[in-house]
Amino acid sequence: MARSRSTDSSAPSGTGDGATRRPARGRGRSGATAVGAKGRAAGRGTTGEPKAGRLKRVGNQARMLKQAYSLTRRNDPRLPWFMLIAFVAVAAVVELVGILLGSPFLFLPLAVVLGALAALVVFGRRAQGSAYRQVEGQPGAAAWVLEGMRGDWQVSSGVAGTTQLDAVHRVLGRPGVILVGEGVPSRVRPLLAQEKKRIARVAGDTPIYDVLVGDGEGQVPLRKLSAHVMKLPRNLSGAELNALRKRLSALGGTRMPVPGGPLPGGRQMSVSQRQVRRR
Repeated sequence: MARSRSTDSSAPSGTGDGATRRPARGRGRSGATAVGAKGRAAGRGTTGEPKAGRLKRVGNQARMLKQAYSLTRRNDPRLPWFMLIAFVAVAAVVELVGILLGSPFLFLPLAVVLGALAALVVFGRRAQGSAYRQVEGQPGAAAWVLEGMRGDWQVSSGVAGTTQLDAVHRVLGRPGVILVGEGVPSRVRPLLAQEKKRIARVAGDTPIYDVLVGDGEGQVPLRKLSAHVMKLPRNLSGAELNALRKRLSALGGTRMPVPGGPLPGGRQMSVSQRQVRRR
C-alpha cells in the first residue's frame, strides 16, 4: 500500500508537472516563432529598401549610359563599328583559347563577358575623345577638365583673366600650386607671371608650376591636361597641403568673371562631361 500510495501520489504530481511544462514549452515555441516571423518580416523590409535603392541607381546609370551613347554616336558615327570590332576580336581570341584547350562551351560565357567589356572600354575612350573635341578651343574648357580630375585637388577657376575671356586657373594638390592658363598665349603668359609672383609671397618654398593649354610648342593639349597635372611629383605632405590652403585662402583676391566650364550644346554637354569624369 505504501507503494500504491507512492505511485498514486507521484502520478498526479508527474501529470501536473507535465501539464504545466508542455504548455510552457508550447508557448515558448509559439512565442519564438512569432518573434522570428516578425524579425524575418522586418528583415525583408530593411533589406528591401536598399535593394530598391540599388535598382533605382542602376536604372539611372543605364539611362545615363544610353544618353551618352546616343550623343557620342551622333558626333562619332563609326562608334558602333569600333565597338563591334572590339567585341568580336576579344571574344574570338578567348573562344580560340577554349577550343585549343578542348572546352569551347566552357569558355563561351567568358568570351562574351570579356568581349562586352572590351566594347565598353572602346565606348568610353571614344566618348572621352568626342567630349574633348566639342569643348576644345572654348572659354572655360581647361577649368572643366581640371574640375573633373579625381583625387585631392582644389580647383579655383578664373583667379585671373582678361575681358577677352583669357583665364588663369589655380590648382592646389600634393605637387604644390599649379597655375593653368588658357587663351591667347601673348595675353595669358603675363597673367601667369603676375599670379605666380603674387602666390610666391605666401607659398614660401612650395613649388609653383605654370601650364599653358594649347597645341603650340611648350603648351599642353587639352586632352592631355589632366594626365599632365596628375603626373607631377608629390612634393607636399597632407599637413603641408592644408597649411598651404589656409595661407592662400588668407591671400584673398578677386575672382575674374570667366566661365567655369564650356556650355556647347547645353544639356547634352553635361552627359559627355559625366562620361569623361568617370574615366
